[in-house]
Amino acid sequence: MIVSKKLALSTRGNSDTVNITPAVERAIVEADLASGVVTLFVVGSTAALTTIEYEDGAVSDLGRVLEKIVPRQAEYEHHLRWGDDNGHSHVRAALLGPSLSVPFVGGRLTLGTWQQIILIDFDTRPRQREVVAQIIGE
Repeated sequence: MIVSKKLALSTRGNSDTVNITPAVERAIVEADLASGVVTLFVVGSTAALTTIEYEDGAVSDLGRVLEKIVPRQAEYEHHLRWGDDNGHSHVRAALLGPSLSVPFVGGRLTLGTWQQIILIDFDTRPRQREVVAQIIGE
């Protein structure tokens, strides 16, 4: 069986990092499936999905590394073309990617003890974000 759900959330932008694990767990419970895989996809080109130990230190470390790799204040062709300020947002999102798949067994995600699913909104302003969860299982 395939069940699709939409997860809606508000973000503050500027690398706001949101733990969406509880929302994904609820979606699996509501789908009433025991085992399978949930594929998540964030709609938009300035946000990304990944996993991390969702605690202030690890989240800060990830932000610091991304700032070194893709600095906010660098010159981006995107800025020149569109006259905006979020070229770094697009590049950071492209590096991490818009999707993630996680198996579930016994109705529970197979995440590690300290592993959570996060959405990072790299855009330069608050946004309403949508994550599509497609749950495939039995």
